[in-house]
Amino acid sequence: MEYRKLGRSGLQISALSLGSWLTFGKQISDDTAERLMRLAYDHGVNFFDNAEIYARGRSEVVMGAILKKTGWPRSSYLVSSKVYFGDGGERPNQTGLSRKHVVEACHASLKRLQVDYIDLYFCHRPDRNTPIEETVWTMNILIQQGKILYWGTSEWSAQEIMEAHMVARQYNLIGPVMEQPQYNMFHRERVESEYRRLYQTVGLGTTVWSPLASGVLTTKYLDKFPEGTRLGMEGLEWLRERALTPERLEKVRALNRLAGEIGTTLPRLAIAWCLKNPNVSSVILGASRVEQLQETLGSLEVVPLLTDEVLARIEEVLGNRPEEPPF
Repeated sequence: MEYRKLGRSGLQISALSLGSWLTFGKQISDDTAERLMRLAYDHGVNFFDNAEIYARGRSEVVMGAILKKTGWPRSSYLVSSKVYFGDGGERPNQTGLSRKHVVEACHASLKRLQVDYIDLYFCHRPDRNTPIEETVWTMNILIQQGKILYWGTSEWSAQEIMEAHMVARQYNLIGPVMEQPQYNMFHRERVESEYRRLYQTVGLGTTVWSPLASGVLTTKYLDKFPEGTRLGMEGLEWLRERALTPERLEKVRALNRLAGEIGTTLPRLAIAWCLKNPNVSSVILGASRVEQLQETLGSLEVVPLLTDEVLARIEEVLGNRPEEPPF
């Protein structure tokens, strides 16, 4: 395993990590979840990603029970949660980034995860109904109380992240250290262009999700639509319609041929491509089967195969390189 610094912080995070969205507490059994976590940990993964909204809190319960059962030293792994969407409640203050919800959500996640502190705590989305000062102050308080160690954002714009840093500087508070954006061969603009200045100015770290574009960057959808996949799950029709376009599938076929030429598989190629970006701190892997995770954990071995020539061929297939910002 390779370990990278989380942005400008001193925290060492595994280049590959394991996420629980749509799987833990929902798509897979608790036994499978345990096998996945043990496999990841045995391969050097030290970051396990979660959120209050995943399976309406059930995902954190499953992960917490596994962490307690394994008995791994607390210093040997990082666990995250995210706050914004709540864990199913729809009454006022049960969602958002107000001080009330952030504090209550943190306490609930600590209880479900059965840990004394959360290593990485993300604001899952920006909250335009709460002053940014209130959220930054609350995160700083939670750090001072030892309940979280680092805080960050997920799917915030560069402007919103900079606003949080400006508030932190104004009041001598701790600003966001990391962002969790979607990043894959089909979704590049934010990580490669919009955040470009933030890597230098505030030392932004990134823990990117969906490196396989919800499974599109695999071979499972090339012939027919299989059963039991996340794109077939109820409630994700919007994702299926957006992800499985004829144009994308044609590009996936070309990328699959290229992967075969360099002696690897399409999933490993797609993840290695993400790892090639020096501004990516960790790539979050998702899996519903042990075999899937066994394959994707080998993606680091493919990074050296991505020569300038291979990267140029990938760009030719994708045809979507973001434009560099003018400043």
